[in-house]
Amino acid sequence: MAQRENQYYYFAPDIAEILSVSVPTAYRIIARLNAELEAKGYLTVRGRISKKYFTERMYA
Repeated sequence: MAQRENQYYYFAPDIAEILSVSVPTAYRIIARLNAELEAKGYLTVRGRISKKYFTERMYA
């Protein structure tokens, strides 16, 4: 994974590596997933996505 080790979030370089996409594409994926979370009433942080939510959406 990327150089930062975070227990709760994936960052764009992490998503890019996991999905074998470019970093800009990973940012677009994160933005889309964060928009879904915001629509459900959750607070989000740009450029990062919950590991739990990412796993649920990508592998469910």
